[in-house]
Formats: sequence, C-alpha cells, structure tokens
Amino acid sequence: MAEIAPFCGVRYNESLTGDLSAVICPPYDVISPQMEPELYRHSEYNFIRIEHGRPLLQDTASDNRYTRSAATLERWLKEGILIVDKVPAIYLHDHYFAYQGKKYRRRGLVVRVRLEEWDRMVVRPHEGTLAGPKGDRISLLGALKANTSPIMALFEDKEKQVSSLLLGQASSPPLISLAASNGEGHQVWAITEPEVIARICRSFSDKPLYIADGHHRYESALVYRRQRRALSSPIATDEPLNFVMMTLVDFADPGLVILPPHRLIRGLSSSRLNSLMDKLNLFFDIKEIPLSTPKIWQRIDELVTEADRIRLVLFGLEAGQLLVLTLRDLTAAGQMMPYFHSEVYKRLDVSIVDHVILEELLGLSSGEEARITYNYDRQETVNRVLAGEYQLAFILKPVTAGVIKAIADAGDRMPRKSTYFYPKVPSGLVFYRLV
Repeated sequence: MAEIAPFCGVRYNESLTGDLSAVICPPYDVISPQMEPELYRHSEYNFIRIEHGRPLLQDTASDNRYTRSAATLERWLKEGILIVDKVPAIYLHDHYFAYQGKKYRRRGLVVRVRLEEWDRMVVRPHEGTLAGPKGDRISLLGALKANTSPIMALFEDKEKQVSSLLLGQASSPPLISLAASNGEGHQVWAITEPEVIARICRSFSDKPLYIADGHHRYESALVYRRQRRALSSPIATDEPLNFVMMTLVDFADPGLVILPPHRLIRGLSSSRLNSLMDKLNLFFDIKEIPLSTPKIWQRIDELVTEADRIRLVLFGLEAGQLLVLTLRDLTAAGQMMPYFHSEVYKRLDVSIVDHVILEELLGLSSGEEARITYNYDRQETVNRVLAGEYQLAFILKPVTAGVIKAIADAGDRMPRKSTYFYPKVPSGLVFYRLV
C-alpha cells in the first residue's frame, strides 16, 4: 500500500524573518482577492510570493508569476531566509484552532508519499477536479521544482500503531512554534531517529491513503511526473519527483472538522423561481419553519440528522421561512444522476441538490456555474440571501469521514465542493523540494 518517507524540509529562518505568523499563508485555493494584499503587507517574506504570486499585465512566457516565484525561492535560499534541514525527517504537526466556541487540536504527519496512479487504489480521491486549478499548480510545480503546500490525506489507525509510535515525540521542544493572528496555533517537531522513522514507515505499508484536501495538487504531481518521463531517460524509482508532500491525519483524530459547502444561487429568472415550489412538491415533503423560531439551528440539526431520512434545507423561496425538504423516493432521484455512481453517492445531500434540484428542477447547466457560490457558515449563508445578494440558499449537513472513505473505496467521487476540511493546512511551515 502507501509508501511514505522522510525528507529534508525547507523552512523559514526565524532569526532573519522574525514572527513566523507573519510569513506563513493559506494554500492558494483559499487566498481571496481581499486577502491577497493583506498577506503582502504582513511581511516582505510572506510565503504568498512563492505559493500564489501576482500576475502582471506585461507577463510573458519567460517572465510571469511562476518564474517570479521561482526566482524568489532561489533568492531566499541564497540569502538564508529559507533553510534546508540537514537530516531527513518526518515532521509531526499539531494544528490548534477553535470552531464554534470549542478548542481543537488536529495532529498530522508531514511526509513525502510515493506517487501512485489512481487505478492502483493506493491513494484514493473522493472529489472531482477542474482543469484551471490543476493547470496553475502544474505550472508552479514545473517552475519551482517544489511542493509548497502539503496535500491533506486521511488514514485508518484502528490498532493505534501510528499514534503509539508518536507517544513521546512531542515531549521535546518543538522545531516550530507559533500562534497565528487568526487564532490558530502550530507546533512542529522533526522526527529524525532512523529506527522511529522506519517503524512509522512500516506502519503505513498496509494502508491506503484518502485525499481529504489537495486533489488538484496530487493530480498536478502525477501530470508533472508523466511530462518529465516523456522528456527524459528512465527516471530512477527514488527520484524526488516520484514523491509528493502530504500531511497524514487519522480518520479518528478528534480535530478532524469537516464543514459542508452550502450552495448560494443568484441570477435566476422569475419563471424559474415561480415554478420551483410545484416541482419540489413532486419529489419532496416540505415543512416550513420560520427563521425566527427560537434555537432554530438546533431544531434544524435535529431534523436533518434523523436516521434513514434524506433532508435538505432551502431558504429564500418563501419569505422568512426555512423549507425542510424530505426526499420521498430515492430511486426516482437516483435516476436523475449519472448511472455509474454508487449508492452512497446517490444518498448524499450534495448529490440531491446538484443533480435533482439545480440541474433537473431549476435547469442550471454547466455553463451557468457562475450563478453558484459556496459558503461554509449557514447563518452567513442565510444572511446573504436576506441581504439580497442571492436568491436561494441550500443548507447542507456535514459529510462524515466514514462517508468519504466509503465513496473513495467504491472508486467514486463526490460532486465538486462537497467537503471543506477546517482549517486548511497552511503553506510555508515546511515544504519539499524535488531537487
């Protein structure tokens, strides 16, 4: 199964950069246009300059955001802003954060993992990908020859083999320790003892890995390797480009928080909106609950998590009312989805919303993707409809880690934007060079 290995990580030299919280950044896919200038202002060494450089109007094939990122990386290495660890290590990363008033710690192992094609089922995806983000990551990987942010992957540790090996590893002072301005905290230790590393690596020899976050980065690494193989003589099995950096997290980790990407819809014609209720009644039992109901979200949670029921929540169709939609006929709904999908897929909230309601009942085509936005906070999602920014909101319940595993084991993939692992693993703590 999975082959993991240590690596000589690249990380910031704190004696030159100062506060690390000012130099790390989110991974590229969550850096919003509003966040970008703020990250640039934080520090002249903020990692956004490598992870997600700015495009310029005068960009050319030889001078562009990717070549500038590569030049920045080489300059920072030369100046000692970035340093390369001398001894290969497996990095133990404790990520501290709060969500809805509760404090969490998510523990991960930062390693390099041998790249495997999807059909080998060693590394298993659960979501589809888009060409645009994948092309961006391929270009950056080709320019930098580095994995700048780790893919987050899950594994099963039923016998607690891995967790038992990590006991005591966090008792020494950490290599990296910081509290970020967003309330998150990070501690990183380098595990360098050869025997401990060997035992950790052996414990993964019978385990598949399940990609949680970073499907585009993994596929980009596969494409880059294929490109290199096509251009050069045979590549040795231990060549760095045969591996990709991952943060591995136990399925049972108490800090594994998965949020649902709620759907926000706008730009619908009045005819589409006016006919929607009648169409919904063909497939769902509909219950109206006033948004002003005391402890409304507690009430909604009780309804949507009821066993053996597929329930969705729609807001915006009836003023001030949350509509709880209970699916009557799963078989009829499944017939509106591509035939090749698994039964697990057909029972997902997100599958019902995307295929049955958005595609079939509202008639939204793939070319109307711009009408759909995603939000991970349900109150904020509702507020954006109340503010008139959007017409409809579909409130989904979170997908469990067990469902993600079942989808991946079935060789299936969820609809895009089905899960959001919170918080994202940041970029810039430690990364992997392929040279």
